[in-house]
Amino acid sequence: MIRLATVFSGIGSIEWALKRKGYEHEIVFACDNGERYLKQDTEEIKETLVGLNDSEIKSKIDKLYSSTGKTNFVQQTYQANYNVTDDRFYQDIRFLDGKQFRDQVDLFVGGSPCQSFSISGKRAGFEDARGTLFYDYARLISEMQPKVFIFENVPGLLSHDKGNTWKVISEIFDSLGYNWEMKKLKATDYGIPQNRTRIYVVGFRKDLNVTNFSFPVSKELNITLSDLLDKEVDREYYHGEKGFKWVTKEKSLMKRVSINSKIARTQAANQQFNWCGDVVFRNINDCKWAENDPNVYVGEFRGEKGVCRKMTPRECLRVMGYDDDFKIVVPDQQMYRQCGNSIVVNVLESIVEEIYKTGVFKKK
Repeated sequence: MIRLATVFSGIGSIEWALKRKGYEHEIVFACDNGERYLKQDTEEIKETLVGLNDSEIKSKIDKLYSSTGKTNFVQQTYQANYNVTDDRFYQDIRFLDGKQFRDQVDLFVGGSPCQSFSISGKRAGFEDARGTLFYDYARLISEMQPKVFIFENVPGLLSHDKGNTWKVISEIFDSLGYNWEMKKLKATDYGIPQNRTRIYVVGFRKDLNVTNFSFPVSKELNITLSDLLDKEVDREYYHGEKGFKWVTKEKSLMKRVSINSKIARTQAANQQFNWCGDVVFRNINDCKWAENDPNVYVGEFRGEKGVCRKMTPRECLRVMGYDDDFKIVVPDQQMYRQCGNSIVVNVLESIVEEIYKTGVFKKK
């Protein structure tokens, strides 16, 4: 049984990977604020939590987020797909005390936004990261002492702030008592036709003496984006005149749009809105119905007459490695954002398979 905990949990990429691999697991907790933000300063909130126990702190933070009047759509998606009750879903990593879960977590996964860390004189490590969400991610590792952690982020993290950000992060990982490795992995190398490269850090607690881990080898990509698309979708996903002309102009194609690509662009939180992302162009002979639909524009793209549509949320989920039994319970715009913010399931599936081979989850 793998005891899993995640922060910046999103729609549960590692959870889906474990499910698909058939690894028996339980979710200790998940944590995600659903892109909602509190007006109060962090330290100001912490002052109000002094003297409260863990349950009382969680209740207070839950109420603060509830008072914003905004819905946590990420939590809605997460709980629709995984067996996690409200008492195990946290809203804010900053106010989550990992000591209550010490030695209760086997695998800890997250990928924090990383603001620039200040480096001054000889100071480094935790003090430089304080005030960033990465600090809280590392703090939880220190407090919980999971057997293994996986950290995911964008490749730009390595060069951010002239390399200073990664310098601090590396020093913090070094200080936690874990043997860790980092590698860039591409979605296209693990069965997903998407140009998405991310860095992955895998750390093993030193006392477990794991020395036989290696990152997964790449696999041949044998599908294209079209294999993940539906032949027929609802007409609401087709563009009108303004949208068609925007996505088909060369300026858009150079920066924001790809049409009928074999490999999808890197999915982003704003994909499919503001006419951004991957677009499907269909010849008019394949969709004669469009000529009689006033909401769908029939135009010309590179000498061919036809229509354009955006990808559906279900198609975007497939491009992130989720199967069709993944439940969609939120509006399209939210689902697009959640897909773009997720981690490719197939990559995590390959990583966790290599972790599993080490036997670390069987060690006491």
